[in-house]
Amino acid sequence: MARDFHFPGRSPVIAQNGMAATSHPLATLTAIDVLRAGGNAVDAAISAVAVLCVIEPHMTGIGGDCFTLIAEPGKPVWGYNGCGRSGAKSSTQALLDKGMTSIPATSPFAVNVPGAIEAWGAILKARGTWSLDRVLAPAINYAENGFPIAPRVGFDWAKQLAKLGNSEGATRHYLFNGQAPAEGSVIKLPALAATLKAIAKDGPRAFYEGPIAEDMVATLNAKGSVLSLEDFAKHRGEAQTPISTNYRGLDLVELPPNGQGLTALVLVNILENFDMKSLDPVGPDRFHLQLEAARLAFAIRDTHIAEPAFMRVGVDKLLDKAFAKSLAAKIDRTKRVPLPPHPAPGGDTVYLTVVDKDRRACSLINSLYSSFGSGICTEKTGVMFNNRGSGFVLKPDHPNALGPAKRPMHTIIPALAMKSGRCDVSFGVMGAHYQPMGHTQMVLNMVDYGMDVQAAADMPRAFYEGNITLVERGIPAATVEGLRARGHEVAVEPSPWGGAQAIRIDWDRGVLIGGSEPRKDGCALGY
Repeated sequence: MARDFHFPGRSPVIAQNGMAATSHPLATLTAIDVLRAGGNAVDAAISAVAVLCVIEPHMTGIGGDCFTLIAEPGKPVWGYNGCGRSGAKSSTQALLDKGMTSIPATSPFAVNVPGAIEAWGAILKARGTWSLDRVLAPAINYAENGFPIAPRVGFDWAKQLAKLGNSEGATRHYLFNGQAPAEGSVIKLPALAATLKAIAKDGPRAFYEGPIAEDMVATLNAKGSVLSLEDFAKHRGEAQTPISTNYRGLDLVELPPNGQGLTALVLVNILENFDMKSLDPVGPDRFHLQLEAARLAFAIRDTHIAEPAFMRVGVDKLLDKAFAKSLAAKIDRTKRVPLPPHPAPGGDTVYLTVVDKDRRACSLINSLYSSFGSGICTEKTGVMFNNRGSGFVLKPDHPNALGPAKRPMHTIIPALAMKSGRCDVSFGVMGAHYQPMGHTQMVLNMVDYGMDVQAAADMPRAFYEGNITLVERGIPAATVEGLRARGHEVAVEPSPWGGAQAIRIDWDRGVLIGGSEPRKDGCALGY
């Protein structure tokens, strides 16, 4: 599908040697600088995500988690789960005894040990070529010497005044004269700079042990958290073998649980039972089928996905094509059918991808979960904490129940699309619970509708919260009416769904083709 140049939009970026796509121009430029200086895609991705932890602090941070998929020619796809765990003294019953039925997103009980810094070090050691101190240098520079506030960053930051005002540390480090920074203003984050310098000098252990860890634990304990210095010192991520399914000749690759990548695979398996190619890509039939299939796939997620040791149904059974066919049979193409409503709390995340001259592809995602995570921030070291623990459920008999030293069902998921054992597209779609739907829409846009990576990202989106179908304003009015005629209660989503980045490797022509989310400030660049 060729771009119509009569209309505003973005062309895909085409280059020969290396390419990066991120949600912020300065992060994309950082990745390109690393590639041109001789670093590989992994070095560039970690350097770029560290920059994003400074310049998009509401979206991500060193107090969050990190996941990656790395494809290298001639090697199996390698994955890393950089998810933090709950405290060793965490218990569902303890919170039930406090009268809780769920874990509040801004409570200390929602904070898990941050996994990102350990993950960065482990990923670099396994697949990178540069040292951590060299990789972190651009992020330290922006934190210490200042960076300008991009439009979408300023827009999102301004909506979090109340959350930031609830924590003395957050107020100190992330508000300026009591206000969010305005678009175009230049700010510095000196405490975060000092923390990054310590990590650059002494490695990840400087974050999990010693003064930084002591500051983090003291901050959390003062608010009632059971996380301990031992919980931080013991933290390690995990290298993982990816899981996949084939959709009309394209292998969609995801990380296994505790992440929700399995949800995306179930979703495309369901939709493979319908002739999606014959449908208008922005018509009501296409969106109705996607939404109904998503409701089924997310019901599977919320029932089964958890820390693997606690799952009662294996991944292989959930990925069985016959199982997907049985789920597809539950869909009525003419109307929305009753299903348990799915609660979909919002979240903020950064996803980026880099491909280097050797065609090594790094698909990487980093997140605090909600905007500014829990809103709890250390006063001394400027670490904003995640609220990943809110992904646990407070039901003792549920696979995803809160427990000691446990990883929650996790929303952030990088992806790869493979053909004939080679990486075809490195991509992801940030956006909390929306991500499996985003991955699916990108795959269908590329496979069924022949869109390039930029057009696939540009397409309008729809998702749901409970019984409400939320649509972006780009969805045609006739489609909205068609969804209503099929029983959907439709409302316009005030904030656009998700944020995609993607790079296709055109092996035959020897070029890279990149696209970047138009709903964000970022861009794809190549050289």
